[in-house]
Amino acid sequence: MATAKQRRLWAFLAALACVMWGISGLFAKALFNVSSAITPMWLSQIRMVTSGVVLLIVAGIFGQKPLATMKNKHDAWVIIAYGIFGLLPVQLFYFIVVQKANASIATILQFVGPFFVMAYLALTHKQTLRSIDVIAAIAAFAGVVLLATHGNFNSFALSPEVLFWGLLSAVGVATNTLIPINVLKRVSSLVVTGWGLLSAGICLMIVHPQMPQIPNKPEVWINVAAVIVIGTVIPFQLMTNSLRFIKASTASLLDAFEPFSATIGSVLCFGLVMKPMDWIGSILVVLSAMALNISPRKKKDNKLDKGN
Repeated sequence: MATAKQRRLWAFLAALACVMWGISGLFAKALFNVSSAITPMWLSQIRMVTSGVVLLIVAGIFGQKPLATMKNKHDAWVIIAYGIFGLLPVQLFYFIVVQKANASIATILQFVGPFFVMAYLALTHKQTLRSIDVIAAIAAFAGVVLLATHGNFNSFALSPEVLFWGLLSAVGVATNTLIPINVLKRVSSLVVTGWGLLSAGICLMIVHPQMPQIPNKPEVWINVAAVIVIGTVIPFQLMTNSLRFIKASTASLLDAFEPFSATIGSVLCFGLVMKPMDWIGSILVVLSAMALNISPRKKKDNKLDKGN
């Protein structure tokens, strides 16, 4: 059982993972500013293939038998679907929004993802929506509208293209959550994510095999390494291991560090100007997503919590 000190430590490390995910978008934005040859497609290919290989090697070192997993045809197809329909839109569409807008907007729009999960479960599993779910959905929609208009409803501050790709990346967050649920009950998350990233990266290379002429500059490869290591490998390990010591609901609440670190970083590093309505919209989206994790505590839960 985890001690209070361990829970505090891993809660901090989980928050650090979310900050890393947030600032990884800043490294991507810096890359896109270097040259027009550096595209979201190229960066997604490099990130997913490299990260997938690294995670599978780590899984092999820890004896999790990544090759054996793909011998099960059902699990293999689910993992490939997870990569193509879950991880691919989360990565590629996110980077498209980073390129066309900024890391802050890209991250905040992804926070709409849990509402697509909620809608899917309500329609297919007849899951009853609570009052707080409905209120949160309305508040999140209002937040996106404020972000898109700066509060001026006669004009759009965000282009329809940015909203389109941003909301598609949010759909990716939903599929990324829903597709691997059953496989993750039997297979290590390290193995599932590793194969998912690798299959998605290979899929992109098949669809778009041309490799652009990337400027051979130190800042290019430093930023690429940062996107891979700081944005994928390290935070994934921190978040996965933290779930052994803290509740999933706690980890979900710590997700708020991701959009705020991306926003603050965009303001400091790229001169992003956030108007009051932008801050209100951002806070509405993030708090609404966090509200979905609120559930009434039961007496039995209280007893279990005391035993942790």
